Amino acid sequence: MKIALISDVHANLPALQAVLDDLQARPDVGAVYHLGDLVGYAPWPDEVVNRIRVEGIPGIAGNYDSTTATDYKHCGCRYEDPRQEEFSHLSYAWTREHVSPETKAWLGTLPFRLDVRPLGGHLASPTLILVHGAPTLNTLYWTEDRSDDFCRKMAERVGAGSGDVIAFGHTHKPWHRELEGVLFVNTGSVGRPKDGDWRAGYVILDFGAEEPTVEVVRVEYDLERARKAILKSDLPDDFAEYLATGGKPAG
Repeated sequence: MKIALISDVHANLPALQAVLDDLQARPDVGAVYHLGDLVGYAPWPDEVVNRIRVEGIPGIAGNYDSTTATDYKHCGCRYEDPRQEEFSHLSYAWTREHVSPETKAWLGTLPFRLDVRPLGGHLASPTLILVHGAPTLNTLYWTEDRSDDFCRKMAERVGAGSGDVIAFGHTHKPWHRELEGVLFVNTGSVGRPKDGDWRAGYVILDFGAEEPTVEVVRVEYDLERARKAILKSDLPDDFAEYLATGGKPAG
């Protein structure tokens, strides 16, 4: 069975549409899950959430989702520099002002973690464990340079063993690593990549072999539409350049 994982759409409707269109052309993908951060940084929070709901895509709460739902004091984001910190606060304030009450309420219903048994619950393994940042907090950044010891601790936290998969997002940079039989997968970002590639990114996991395999997929989308919408909105203009450069801050 193949499962697609999408994360960090961040209110970028054109990017989400392109990914869903790409998945539509892949009939061998049996299920799609989202790993949170549906809103923030782009001007379509309600539209993205509505599309996810209409498509019936289950998933979990990212930090941007849970903080928006609870009116927390900040979004729990990491800042590259003081300028990015300022822009992050502006984005969060904009999102809270423009998200509908219905969207906000729905974001508050998203679970922190989701476990999936791709081959059926009658088998002990594999289990696919979905979180946004890490099994401890959805604000924790699980970057590729994290140590093996850190990965072991996260696996122990969720009870993952050989053959299982822990999938997460939040950093907007895709990577994966196998350690002692456990597969750790960062899905990258649909709507706001930070790895220098502007294209929307997602992951396909294949559970048909003896061991799960990972395919990182990149999809071109209507970047110009996203840029123009940001520039037309009250969001910082720098967010448009950020999309175009795949995460390179303007200036």
